[in-house]
Parts: sequence; C-alpha cells; structure tokens
Amino acid sequence: MKRRTVVSDILQYTKGAGIYHRYPDISDRKKWDALSDNLKIELTEAGEKAVKEPWTQLLISDFTQFSKSGDRLAYEEKYFPRRRKLCALVMAECIENNGRFIPEILDGLYLILEESTWCLPAHNSYIRDAKQEYLPDVTRPIIDLFDAESGALVAMTEYLLRPVLDKISPYISRYVDERLNERIFVPYINEHFWWMGNGREPMCNWTSWCTQNVLICALTRREGFFDESGRRDFLERAAVSLDFFLDEYGDDGCCNEGAQYYSHAGLCLFGALELMSGALEDRGCSFDRVFEDPLIKNIGSYIVRMHACGDYYINFADCSPFCGRRTAREYLYGKRTGDKALSYFAASDFAKGGPDDRILTDEINLFYHVMQAFAYDEMMEISGKSAIDKSHEGEEKKAVKTGDELSAPSDSFFESTGLMIARDEHFVIAAKAGNNGDSHNHNDVGSFTVYKDRRPLIIDLGVGTYTAKTFSKERYEIWTMQSQFHNVPTFLAGNVEDLGKDPAADLYNKNVFMQREGAEFGAVSTKCALAIAGALYENESAVRTSSLEMDIAPAYGDDRIRSYKRKIECIKGTGVRVHDIYDGDLEAAVTLMLYEKPRLSGEVSKRCGSDRNEPLLIEVGELGKAVIKGAKKVKTEAFPIEDARLGAAWKHEVYRVLIYMDNDHELDISIS
Repeated sequence: MKRRTVVSDILQYTKGAGIYHRYPDISDRKKWDALSDNLKIELTEAGEKAVKEPWTQLLISDFTQFSKSGDRLAYEEKYFPRRRKLCALVMAECIENNGRFIPEILDGLYLILEESTWCLPAHNSYIRDAKQEYLPDVTRPIIDLFDAESGALVAMTEYLLRPVLDKISPYISRYVDERLNERIFVPYINEHFWWMGNGREPMCNWTSWCTQNVLICALTRREGFFDESGRRDFLERAAVSLDFFLDEYGDDGCCNEGAQYYSHAGLCLFGALELMSGALEDRGCSFDRVFEDPLIKNIGSYIVRMHACGDYYINFADCSPFCGRRTAREYLYGKRTGDKALSYFAASDFAKGGPDDRILTDEINLFYHVMQAFAYDEMMEISGKSAIDKSHEGEEKKAVKTGDELSAPSDSFFESTGLMIARDEHFVIAAKAGNNGDSHNHNDVGSFTVYKDRRPLIIDLGVGTYTAKTFSKERYEIWTMQSQFHNVPTFLAGNVEDLGKDPAADLYNKNVFMQREGAEFGAVSTKCALAIAGALYENESAVRTSSLEMDIAPAYGDDRIRSYKRKIECIKGTGVRVHDIYDGDLEAAVTLMLYEKPRLSGEVSKRCGSDRNEPLLIEVGELGKAVIKGAKKVKTEAFPIEDARLGAAWKHEVYRVLIYMDNDHELDISIS
C-alpha cells in the first residue's frame, strides 16, 4: 500500500526552523491594545470571575478512582477547571498588563507544574488499548492527549507572560522549561507512543491533537533552549506523524470519527500545519504550499457539509449532534486554503454565539484563546455583525447572518466512509454504508438520520459519558453502541419479548442477532446517485432524487441473513423513502429512533398485518409522519435519557419504534 507523504514532501523543500511568533507576547501593547473594546471587556470580566473561583484540589484518590470503578469524572472534574481558570486569567492579564491577575496566575501555573502527572487516569498505559496503570510512574511520563494539552498550556502561559515573569524571577520560566523537558521533550524524542504512527496500525484524532500540542511546546521556547537543528527535528517528526494521520482519510476528507471529532482531528491538523508554517516563515521557505493540497482542503470543508441545521450536525459513532460553535480555527483554516465558504460559515456561527462561546470559556488550550482574540474583530466584520458595545448590548445595528442563511451545500457522498448527505427546503437526510471498523465506532451500517424543518425527526443518539467500559472489550454492551438502537434491522430467532430492556444481555442472547464490530462487518454493493444541483427549481426533468443503495447483510456475520438490500432516497420536494428487501431465515425487526413521541393512527394500527396493502401510519409528534407498508406488527417504547452527556443533546426521553417485517420480507417507509 502506498502511503501518503503530503507534509513530508513539502517540508523537504524547506530549511531550518525558527520560533513561532505570529501572536504577540504581553509586551507588544500596540497589538493587544488594538483589540476591540468589547472583546477586552469580555476577557477582563472573565478573568475577574475566574479569580473568585477556588483552585480545585487534585488527590491521588481521585486518580485511582478510575481503576477502581471506571469513573473518569472524579478526577476530570477537578483537573479541567484548573486549566480553564488559568486560561481566563492569562488572557485577562494580557489585556490589562497591570499585574492584577499575576498572583492568581502563578498559583495556577505552579499547581499544574506540581501535579504528579498531566496524563489522565483513563489514558495511563504505555501500550495502546492496554489496561491502565493504577498510579502514574513519575519517572516515565506518558504523552497522552492531556499531557500534551497541559504542556501546551504552560508553554503558552510562559511565552505570553515571559517579559513579566522574567522581572519577577528567572526561576519561573526555568521551572516551566524543566517540566516541559521532562514531560514532553524527552519522552517525545526517546519514546515511541502509538499515536506517532508506524504505518502498521490506524491513527485517529490523537495523532494530530498530540502533535499540534507538542509543537506548541517546542516552538515557543526562547532562543537558546533549542538550536535550529533541534527545532527542525520536531518539524520532521511531526511531518511523519501527520502523514500517518492523513493515511486514515480518503481523498474526500471525511472524518470517520464524526463531526464532533473534527475539532480534534482536522482542526488540530490545521493547528500543527500553522505552527510549522510559522516556524518556517522567516526562512524564505514555501511550506504554505501544503494548504493547496486537495486533501488538506477537503478535510477543512468537511464541517460545512456536515452541518444539518441550527446547532445540529450530522452525527454518527461517538459524535453528538451538537458539535459546538465554530471558532477562529475554522475561520483561519478557510483563509489558509482559500475556502471562503468555510471561513464565512465559521464567522457566521461564531457571531451568533454568546460571550462564553466567543471567548471560549470552556476551552483549556490557550493557543486557541489567542487565535480567537486576534481573529475576533475580523470574524465579526465578515459575519455582518459589528462588535457590540457593552453599554448598548442588544442594540446591534447589523443583523447576524447565521449558518442557515448561507447557501446550503450541494448533496454529498463521502465514498471513503459510505456517507451520503442530501437536502431540500424541508429535509436534511444522512445515510451511512461503510463498515463497523471506524474509530469510535458504533455498529450502524445502513443507518440514517432525518431532520425536518430544522428539527430532529429520526435520530442517532451519539454516546454517553465516557467511562472505562466505553473503550473496553465490553464496549458493545452499552446500548448507544448497539445496532438495535440505530435505524437498522435486528434479527431474531424465536420469541424475544423484551428486546432492548437489557442491552448487555441482548448482546449475548443467542436468539438476538445485531451487527458486529470490525472492518470486516460492513455494507457491500454500495451505490450512490446524487441529484443534480438546482433540479427542483430550475429543471423539472433533471434528476431530483439522491439515493444510497447497499446490502447490509455482511454487517451481521450470520449465514442465515443472506441479503438485506436497503435503498434510502431523498426525493426533492416530497420527502424521504426507505425501501428494504430481505432474504433470510430469521425474523427482522427494523428500528426507528425518534425524538418526538410516535402515535399510531387508531384503526389503521389495528389492521396492521391483516392486509399487506393497508399501510400503517405513524405520526411523529407534530413534526412529521411515516407511512409503512410491509409490517406485521409494530412496537413502540420510550427510553429515558439519564446520562448527562446524552442529555446535552436530547432534553427528554427518546422513542424506539420496532417494525416487524411481514412474511414477504419487503418493507417500505415513506417519511413526510
């Protein structure tokens, strides 16, 4: 297999490496003072609020709780607030430059520097997917996502405040450098962590995410800490890892981890490339050609095509439909690649957020905070929204153009993952073929989601709060991972009355046949046809239907399921149609996961199965309806949302409709 060498190929035509200095430290008052008054007020107020928050206390008993119970939150709910508070304090001090926040900053900086480890307990292992160590080995640091994030945070703090810290004591920067050397630089150069890549195993968001943050640490050290060849070594190592990361992508740029992970995968790729570009810009080099590469461009534009409506995005795998606001990272990515649609989409979404969104209150990466601050006014202007004067909040002169007012993307098919997205003036539909070997995989081959009039109609749940079980061999005991809770069939041998009541038991029930995990379990005979753009309005004779066809029987891995052919269509101006034809020996029960409460129409529901030509009508709240042909019985049930992470997207219980196929094994679902 030929491997990608996109980054390495361009890096080889460059020389040396300087320090990254595209963003000013606190001493450059001309640049900091030029930020808009509104932004400076928001950042200062956030710093004042942070001062009032106590520094959390991290105990070793919090760390060991993960090994004892699988609970991640006991540690993480104390770990992350320290970092969020420090970000707010540093940004406020950079705005004011009068020392008001320095005492609190030093407290937070030293608290983080003095932690026994920056690695999360859930990541505390030296071998990929191995059992986590009970305690950290302080003599052999692990670079996980948040060891690297913490390194980037203390590195950026020292970089931004260096002129002030040097006046207080030379030992502050020396301590930061010592910790970075111990926990980032030495292990990065001397160890091989799986996320660095070796060409033999798949990469994921860890690769670009960790690589970006290691570069932040290395490229912000003052002259003399590394010589030019030392900095160049980091660039060359980063290029190799980023190329391994790019190997996981098809040419279409689709992130197989979903839209929510785009922020950690594609955007961290951009962050790493931006850092490399900055380190090379004063060397007369041409590294920026990397942003002209079609794959790099497609990875950036992916998020625009994944937008469903409002705050909703197309989701699958461990991805929530709520992916957060777009930021300066997407905006700058679009500028670098010449993708005006991405930049405008990012600026528009950014501008409609509240102050917490605009100043990244929940973000622990200080590099992102600085990016956001120095793109803030430009994004406001691009979006059509003037910077708001605090004394006239709510009286903006210009209306914000939201992401929904942008021209909707054309229908898309991401061949690398088998994902189709189609739209008309009422519907957004996503349908997925592919296989069950994706990173953060859910068993969902053949599933689909539907939004109607900017609201979720047929849904993908996403994932609950991460625990030890989430990434263990028992992962598929969790209900949200199972195919029976995605919009695909479940097959039954004999009478199974309580399907879904105990999902873990269902996984081992010999009479229940769900999809299996792994790349070998996927769709075959996949075929996608996309409607011609504008056909609905400009040319009625043109193709008006986007469709995805596949046989999903191989996803179940059982010879008694010989074929299950599914065709999912978005018929422009009409609605959505799902047509299934099954050949096999087991009973088929097709799931529809709904957000609104379903109602079966009175007498029609009673006649279900008595006459195949008599359709069944299911009304979904007040939003839409599904007309079903080929069902012998239908069962509806509610599932409460009790998990906090799921509850962020789904504010009330969700509903499952189980549609049992009649003996003709042909099912037709028309959604309008």
